[in-house]
Parts: sequence; C-alpha cells; structure tokens
Amino acid sequence: MLEVQATKHPDTQALVQDLCSLAGTYLDEKQVQSVREACLFGIKAHEGQTRRSGEPYIHHPFAVARILANIHLDCDSIIAAILHDVIEDTGVTKNALALQFGNEVAELVDGVTKLTQIKFENRLEAQAENFRKMMLAMVHDIRVILIKLADRLHNMRTLGAMPAEKSRRIAHETLEIYVPIAYRLGINSVRTELQDLGFKALHPMRYRVINDAVKKVRGHFKELVGKIENTITVRLKDEGIEACVQGRVKHLHSIYRKMQEKQLSFSDVFDVYAFRIIVDEPDTCYRVLGIIHSIYKPVPGRFKDYIAIPKTNGYQSLHTILFSSHKVPIEVQIRTKEMDKVAEAGIAAHWLYKTKENPENSYSHHHVRDWLHNLLELQRNTENSLDFIENVKVDLFPDKVYVFTPNGDIIELPRGSTLIDFAYAVHTDIGNHCISAKVDRRTASLRTVLHNGQTIEVITSPNARPNPVWINFAVTGKARSNIHHYLKNLKHDDAIILGERLLDQALHELGFSLINLTPAQISILLKSFNFKSMDDLLAEIGLGNCMAILVARRLQSLQAVEKPDRERRNKKRPRIFKNVFSNYMPTWLRKEASLARPLAIRGTEGMVINFAKCCDPIPGDPIVAQLTAGRGIVIHTEICKNMAAHKRPENCIDVHWERQVEGEFPVEIHIEVINQRGVLATISTAISEQQSNINNVEIDQRDESHSLIKFTITVRNRKHLATIMRRIRRIKNITRIYRAKK
Repeated sequence: MLEVQATKHPDTQALVQDLCSLAGTYLDEKQVQSVREACLFGIKAHEGQTRRSGEPYIHHPFAVARILANIHLDCDSIIAAILHDVIEDTGVTKNALALQFGNEVAELVDGVTKLTQIKFENRLEAQAENFRKMMLAMVHDIRVILIKLADRLHNMRTLGAMPAEKSRRIAHETLEIYVPIAYRLGINSVRTELQDLGFKALHPMRYRVINDAVKKVRGHFKELVGKIENTITVRLKDEGIEACVQGRVKHLHSIYRKMQEKQLSFSDVFDVYAFRIIVDEPDTCYRVLGIIHSIYKPVPGRFKDYIAIPKTNGYQSLHTILFSSHKVPIEVQIRTKEMDKVAEAGIAAHWLYKTKENPENSYSHHHVRDWLHNLLELQRNTENSLDFIENVKVDLFPDKVYVFTPNGDIIELPRGSTLIDFAYAVHTDIGNHCISAKVDRRTASLRTVLHNGQTIEVITSPNARPNPVWINFAVTGKARSNIHHYLKNLKHDDAIILGERLLDQALHELGFSLINLTPAQISILLKSFNFKSMDDLLAEIGLGNCMAILVARRLQSLQAVEKPDRERRNKKRPRIFKNVFSNYMPTWLRKEASLARPLAIRGTEGMVINFAKCCDPIPGDPIVAQLTAGRGIVIHTEICKNMAAHKRPENCIDVHWERQVEGEFPVEIHIEVINQRGVLATISTAISEQQSNINNVEIDQRDESHSLIKFTITVRNRKHLATIMRRIRRIKNITRIYRAKK
C-alpha cells in the first residue's frame, strides 16, 4: 500500500487546506480528517504526474472534490472524488482503496473508472461501454454520476489545453450526454456551466458575439435591475410579504438556444433579464404571482406552473414573462427557499446520505428512482452498448409532454411520444398486452402522437403480444427496448420452427423422421454438436449456422446402431414450439426491403425469412431459397443474377408460395415517357387507383423530350402487378413499361 506523506509543493498544500476548510463547514472533525488523509494518499499516488497544462495532476481531483463540497455531498463522495483516477492512472488497486477507506469509497471509484483493460473495435464502442458501465454503477449508487459530472465540469473548465479537434469532441459529448443527465438529476448549477462551456468550445465565434452583446446589455443592467428589484421588493413589503429578489442576465447557451430554435435575433429574445423571487411558503408563491402581474403586464401564453406539475428532476417554480415599465421583457421565477435549493443542487439537495435528512418521499428522489429502475430494464432488454446509450439519450432530452391516466395521475414523456410509449410508461405488462387506446374518450391509433393535457386510457388483452410494427413509431427507450427484446425472442422461436422442418426434410431424404428419434439418440446428438437442448440445435439450423444434412447424417449413424422403439414410432411427435408469430403474418416493415418480413411460404415461415433486395421476389414468381449463416433463409427469384453467381447446392432449399398469400411486396417498375406536363401525376393516380402504394420515385431525363421514371410500388402478387402495368400502358405519352431487373 502506498504511504501517505505530505508534499512540499506549496500550491498543493494550500489546495488541501482550502478543501478541508470547505468540507469543515458541514462535515464533522473526524470526517474532515478522513478527507485530509485521502488528499495525502492521492498526492502520493499521482506523484510525478502532470496535466497537459503542466500543473500537478492531483490538482484535478482536488477541484472535482471541491465542486462536490460546494453542494455539500457526503464524506465518502468527497474522498472518492479525490481518488477517482487512482485505479485507472496509478498502481493502486480497488482492494487497496477498500482497506484504506472502506468498501463504499472503493465501489464509487470503480464505478467512475473507465474500462481501460478491455479491447474494443473502435472508440465509439469503447465510449458506449464506458457510459453503460457508469450508468449501471449509478443505478447501484447515484453518487457515481455526481462524481462523474463534477469530473466532467472541471475538465470542461480546463479544455483550453486540449487540441481543437479533441476539445470539440469532448464538448459535443458533454452537451449530448452529461448536460441532460445533470438536468435529469436537477443539478442546475452544474448543468448551466457545462452548457456555456460546451457552447464556447463548439461555437467560439457565436459565443463571442453573444457574449459581447450581453456585455453591452450589462452596461445598463445594474441600474435597470436595481430599479425593478426595488419596485418589486417595496410592493411585496406593502403587502406584508418578506421575499428575496435577485436579478441576473440569462446564461449564454440559454440565449443562443432560444435564438436558434425560434429563429430570433438577440434583441428579440424575451428573457435576457431574469428575476428570482424567493419566499417561505408555496402558497405565498401564488400570492406573489398575482402581485407581480398587477405591477407589470404579463405576456399571454408565457406562464408555466412547475409547482403544481414539477419537472422530472423535481424542479418547482412559477415562471412568467412580463413587460416591465422600462419596455424591457423580463422573466420572473417565483419559488420557496427549499425549491431554490432543489433547483440548484437537484438530487444532492435531498441527499440520502446526509444526516438528519430523509429524501425517500421527495418528488425528485421518487422520479430519479423511477428513472434508475427504467435504466435497469433497458440494460436487460438491450443487446449492446451502442443501442443502450441511444435509448438512454432519448429519455434524457428535456422537452416533455404531460398526459393523464384515467385516475388523474400525471405521466411525463419525451415530446413526440405515442400511445405505445404511454402504455409502456404506465407498466411494461400494459405495453406488452395493449391492443388499442382512447384519447379523451375517443378511440385512436396506437401511433397517435401525444399532446399536453390529454387523458389516455389503454385497452389490453391477456392474449395480445407486441406487434413488430410498433418499433417504427415508439420513441422512448423503455418501449423500444421491450419491443426489441420481444422480437429477438420471436426470431429465436421462428428459427426453431424452421430448423425443425429443415431437419425433418433432410431426414426424410435419408428415409428417417424426427418422430422416430429416441431420447437416447437425442442426448447423443446434442453432445456431438455441443448443444444443451434440442431447441438450441434446431434454432441454429434455422438460422443457417448449422447444416441440417450434417445433423441428419449423424442421426442416420445413430439409427443404424440403435433400433428405434416401435411404440414411439407410432406416436405423433408434438410440435416443438407454437408459432406465436402467425398473428402478424400480413405486412409490417414493408417499406424496408432489406429487413425480414414474415410470409406464408410452403415449408418455411416466420422472422427468419428474408426477401432479397437484389431481385424483389413477389408471390407468383418462381423462387429459390438460400440458407445463409445468421440470417436464416433468403428468398430470390430463380432468374436473379446474384443467386446464380453464388448458388451452392448444399445451401439451396426448395420453397414454394402458398396458394393464398397475404401482404404487400415492393417491386420496381420502369416507365419510359414523353415529357408532358402532368404525366407524373397521371401515372401516380393510376397506381393509386389500383390499390398500390408508391414507396419511391426517381426521374432520369434521357433527352429534351424523353424521361425514364422509376417507381418502387407495393403489389400483392404478379397478377396485381400485371393489372397495374396494363392500366399504365393505356396512359397517353407512355412509350414503354417493364419490371426492373437488378
């Protein structure tokens, strides 16, 4: 273990004393001594290490610890902040930290530490996995992310020492991930500074222009703000209300974002001037609001009540935009002292580990707990780190919509969410079994986008299952991850069904059948191919990862050794798995020709069927199937050039269309036309009249008088396609029409 000795560097000693003095304002003497020991331990561990700026590396952990001490985080968090880089950047182990400072500190440091020992394919994957680990560590202990936010804040403060390209990358990551996390946790002081620093690094010129404009505003700021503060204070005092009135200029990033989103000039941004009125009781907030509106004229539609409906992070306040007597629009925020504390420090203001406080019943703690629970569900239902981080980022965006359950409970969702997202937000089982919904007592499509104030009722059925179409319009990470999880299992189930048929077909060619297999033969077979169950083996056959003929020949050799049981021979073997997918046979995902689409084809079925994009087979076409590793069966037309070039007899399967095939299939047709006004509209109308959808149109002008129009349309079968083409041929100025051969 490293020895703890003080350094002789005067600046470092001064930082230690400064940090301990700050911690002493709310920690007891024993805890302050532990902080001091951690400082000495960190100094020794990072001895000889410097930052890019040239200062001793230990100055960075001290700065991180100071940020957390300013929001009065607990002793273990301060110690972990001081030591947050020792596992990654020094020879100190997690066990050494646990022995010296306890298991809690060691776990916190490990949660912040990056995965430097694991090799990743690329930087993006590494970042995603680091983020995933950090978020899951946060679920175990929220203090992990508080330390990480403080670490990121100090790194952003010292970003000037980094190369320009790296600075922009870090700033982009900060605005995209860490700022929304700070917002979600309600740590406003950290969030606003991160936003301004990220804005400065990404758009230095824009930052400079807005900063100069704000400085000019500040020239008149003190006098104007002083007058408004005095007017409000005197009026409130006359009404018998004691209040603290504070004026300020809005943060630069907030001004820039409003200018960008609403296409406004700097002079048109309403709330450059902002005032905060802090009182003792929630009821007083509404009294103050009425008084303020009697002093200054409110701007219609610019009032928000975050006390009655708090934000996700627990933020509560009344917001109103007013025209002051000085013809300057101002924003006024009215809140209690406790609300103000929550607004600045967020979840840390109700910290579970602080003495004499219990945040279990606080609004912000309740919502953060729900969010962490959702993170665990996302983790279970997401296959890789990149998908996980994308789902989390969706739920971090602050733009929200508020809707109600029939019981009056408020559900908060990202703007753009649909009824499917609402169903999963209420409960995973509600989402999995929903069949329809009502918006304000009127039946609506599950893809309906939600708006503020609507009352939603979800109708469920115990036999219903997620429809794969939902993935096209689900927005929230919870909804998308649950649907993806279902589809993954569904593909496995369909692969079992296909594998069973392929194996039975291969056995039939050898004169055997799956019905004849004995338990002993199955056991030997599974050991031969290293599978735990027959379903696993069949799934691998269905996905093309294991050849059915090889398994069949192995079973043939077993049949030759062991005489099958006659009684078992006469028994009809039950299906291994019920095809739950049959409910969704029609036409989902038809817009993406490259994705698997279910279709009833003789001898095959389910999600393991892929239709080749190179030839767009449709019912009625002579077809051939190829077994492809990982994808299952890929269907081609018999005349497809790609199939001819890569055809291998051992991978080919005989397949046929069923007599009655439901669904719509993409096909590309080429139409040569004489250039005349309205010809495109006439063709489009003709296609629509034949109950066909147009997925894509491309126009290639051959010369001044002739063009080639390429339509990708949907058809039910070859007969439907022929009807459409005959209808188009009758249109004037059509010289030729034919189906594209790719």
